[in-house]
Amino acid sequence: MSMITASTWVPRGAAATFPTKYDIDEKELARISRLAKLKLDDAKDDLGEAQNGTSGLLEGSSSSDEAVEEDVKMTQSNGDADDDLKEYDLDNYDDDEIVEDGETMSMFGNARSLAYHQTNAEDPYITMEGNDEEDEEREDLKVLATDNMVVAAKVEDEVAHLEIYVYEDEVDNLYVHHDIMLPAIPLCVEWLDLPVGKDDAGANSKGNCVAVGTFDPDIEIWDLDTIDSMYPNASLGQEGEEGKIEPSTEQKKKKKRKKSKKANDDYHVDAVLSLAANRQHRNLLASASADKTVKLWDLTTQQCAKSYSYHTDKVCSIVWHPQETTVLLSGSYDRTLVAADLRATDAKVPRWGVESDVETVACDPHDTRYFYVTTENGMIHYHDLRNAPPSPEASKPVWTLQAHGGSVSSFDVNPNIPGFLATGSTDKEIKLWNVQPTGPSMVVSRNLGVGKVFTTRFAPDPAVGFRLAVAGSKGSMQIWDTSTNAAIRNAFANKVGPAAGEVEDRLVGVDEDSSDSEDEGVAQPDGTVDEGGDGWESVEDA
Repeated sequence: MSMITASTWVPRGAAATFPTKYDIDEKELARISRLAKLKLDDAKDDLGEAQNGTSGLLEGSSSSDEAVEEDVKMTQSNGDADDDLKEYDLDNYDDDEIVEDGETMSMFGNARSLAYHQTNAEDPYITMEGNDEEDEEREDLKVLATDNMVVAAKVEDEVAHLEIYVYEDEVDNLYVHHDIMLPAIPLCVEWLDLPVGKDDAGANSKGNCVAVGTFDPDIEIWDLDTIDSMYPNASLGQEGEEGKIEPSTEQKKKKKRKKSKKANDDYHVDAVLSLAANRQHRNLLASASADKTVKLWDLTTQQCAKSYSYHTDKVCSIVWHPQETTVLLSGSYDRTLVAADLRATDAKVPRWGVESDVETVACDPHDTRYFYVTTENGMIHYHDLRNAPPSPEASKPVWTLQAHGGSVSSFDVNPNIPGFLATGSTDKEIKLWNVQPTGPSMVVSRNLGVGKVFTTRFAPDPAVGFRLAVAGSKGSMQIWDTSTNAAIRNAFANKVGPAAGEVEDRLVGVDEDSSDSEDEGVAQPDGTVDEGGDGWESVEDA
């Protein structure tokens, strides 16, 4: 099983030219030791609960005479084995060995006594002047100012991780730069330009980080300019709070606090479904969760500043208003959408209703008076923020559109080209739309062979404004240059330069072997292609 559940672009110039290797100093060692201990304590608690449950079942069951005899035989056999293994003292195998200086021999036990050198030149044990392999690896990791990064949240063979791609538009190349292992299946990602978790970060400092929401209630923040990181720069939630505490002697004796499952004002207690970074107030990050709450985080303190309960069901999508920078729009499975000014916590919030569960919410960056809502039954609603209804049932959209036969699982508005929309669905189709004053019209529909579409994201930079990142249930990332499509060129002729001769559709993916032969536009052994497979349909063909 392989799938990509979410993705986000990194603007050009935001990534470091040469990423740094993960370095463990004493401070970092102490931090990851605390985090590792929390993970270990959680595992021990889970194991203890499982063993107690098993013991209870065994105590409540009756055994037959044959089972008793079998137990006696097993006990005798185990006793003989114990005698044979006694000489190896396996009961004390994991105990730390004490050496002459009184220190223990453990994985990190002597780390503080190690000598650290800033450069290889200062290390007396390194006599080689250069390393061609290191120089070659450094060049391989180089990110140019004309490159874009694309971050994909991926699950592959039950392993969750982030894949960080580099997209080189001029040479039609997309490759995996590095990856980051995750503790749980990722559901959403959001790029941050703030260096979270770094001591030397100032108010105007720039960073290249990504926030990740997973099935776990904690939000992890990773530095994209650091390779081979073991732990995130920061963790927003209960685990992050406990990881900051220096363990004292008293705390070590106390039983570890169990994770709460009740919604509260300090952290999420269920899966994080959506994240939204405030581009004007860079220290603010909003999160939406299956625990029915929206939380506002201060990234400088890594604390929850405020919690909001506007919905009665899971909150699945949030977005900041591009002009009113304290207004947050949120959509929920309770089939309502709320536009709330987070400063006025006690004020009544305007609320719109839709006919089925909300999938995504998006503001129109070219006319901030309007916003879009997509739903589970394939509809798109276009609403005017100024016309809030007296009740959700009385909502009157400017227009509605039946975009897909299945759920509109992904949606994006092009930030550089007005009226240019992209929708993706569980029906495996990507559709591109042109929104005019008279209403929306489909320009092209295409199956890109990514399976059920879970993410469609336009590139943020004007130079690559027509590039669309698409991924889904087959776990492959595709970058589609939509400006090479004839129907798109006709619909947005004022935004696309004249073409020299005939132009073929340009689709860039990662070169990798694939053994899949599903009926999603994949050529079959008989040479035929299934209906809709890797083909496209435009309004000109209708």
